[in-house]
Amino acid sequence: MTASLPPPSDHFQGKNVVEHLKEARTKGAMAAREVHGTEMSGHLAAGADAAKETAIALFILAILFNSFQPLLIFLCGWLIWKIGRSALLGWARLERLHRLIEEERYEIEHHRAQEKEELREMYAAKGFSGKLLDQVVDILMADDNRLLKVMLEEELGVTLENMEHPLKQAFGAGVGVVLTGLLSMIGWHLFALPGLGVGAALSLFIATLISAKAERNRALNSVLWTFAIAVLAICVAYFLRSL
Repeated sequence: MTASLPPPSDHFQGKNVVEHLKEARTKGAMAAREVHGTEMSGHLAAGADAAKETAIALFILAILFNSFQPLLIFLCGWLIWKIGRSALLGWARLERLHRLIEEERYEIEHHRAQEKEELREMYAAKGFSGKLLDQVVDILMADDNRLLKVMLEEELGVTLENMEHPLKQAFGAGVGVVLTGLLSMIGWHLFALPGLGVGAALSLFIATLISAKAERNRALNSVLWTFAIAVLAICVAYFLRSL
């Protein structure tokens, strides 16, 4: 005969402990997710994302204007935008996490009985039972700071050590734009539009490869799909220009 779950409480909003833990883990994952839509580190994601977008934007603009000066002007403005945007996205992520931390701190201070239930459920699921389970729960409940860290990591799935400073992400985006811009502009200086295309394609390839390796995706599939979408976007821009 299986043991019945603890009854729902106001803190659990009509859910039992298991349902509440599942909801909390989903909430933590949403708050801690990478702002650039990947699981790799923030500065690397920002750099790869910026490099890809810069490569496509420069090539499309080169098709439209076929002139060095407009490309250089665009690149300067684009660099500022990408750095600022990455920093803002990083700050937004930190704000979400800070709100989550304060919410969990409030629950620890005002709903200790329910937090203890959650703690028992989590460690029972890890295989603890009987007197050992009671000792673990009592030890953790005795220190609010340690309890907060445990609840953030175990209940919400948030690892504070993995949080990156927004300026580091902004720096990554800036590096991605600058490197792609240099390769593309050098290509333009040497061979005009075909040279820029080679530089942009090389940047796109490297950024896609870095992303695929960091996320442990299949590199070949990532490169093929990225280039297929890039070629489609460039072809559409070229044919629309010809109309």
